[in-house]
Amino acid sequence: MENMLIAGILAYILGSIPNGLWLGKVFWHTDLREHGSKNIGATNAWRTLGKTAGTAIFLLDFAKGAVSVYAGSLLVGTPVFMIICGILAIVGHSCSLFLKFKGGKGVATGLGVMVVLMPMPALIVFLIWLAIVKATGYVSLGSMVAAACVPLLAWLLGYELPFILFGVLAAAFIIIRHHANIGRLLNGTESKIKAAKN
Repeated sequence: MENMLIAGILAYILGSIPNGLWLGKVFWHTDLREHGSKNIGATNAWRTLGKTAGTAIFLLDFAKGAVSVYAGSLLVGTPVFMIICGILAIVGHSCSLFLKFKGGKGVATGLGVMVVLMPMPALIVFLIWLAIVKATGYVSLGSMVAAACVPLLAWLLGYELPFILFGVLAAAFIIIRHHANIGRLLNGTESKIKAAKN
């Protein structure tokens, strides 16, 4: 029980670390909450601060999810608790302890969670995301479609029910977090991905 508590708290705190905000302020002297989409995630960093910042923030947010699940596997070891740790990391990223329970949309952190929980579906959804972004320029569209594919892929590849349910919850959470993007996609005002000059 003690290990469960430690792992759960650790996953939420790791997820809560606002890499985009802190790195933006320290290295680029920019508060991402005041620029572009005002989101602290990798996409806004890419647009606002450039490719180096966007890539670094993506990798750090990805790592939060992967490390959280791995910590759950070390401290508790059951698949269900690893899933719980993954969910806590995603929630932490989106409802950060350090940002008055506000935060990003959970895509990079969610991918990090998936890589540890379900490596093959993670690879496939990343390729789906990449193909959609390359074809349309819309990161938000790629993120939502890729997220929606997670439970389907988990089912098709024979994962057990807890993993499929994780996929449903994660997909719903990420799509809901993109509600403003959905509106902009529908009315044609959504911005396409374009990196700022470093």
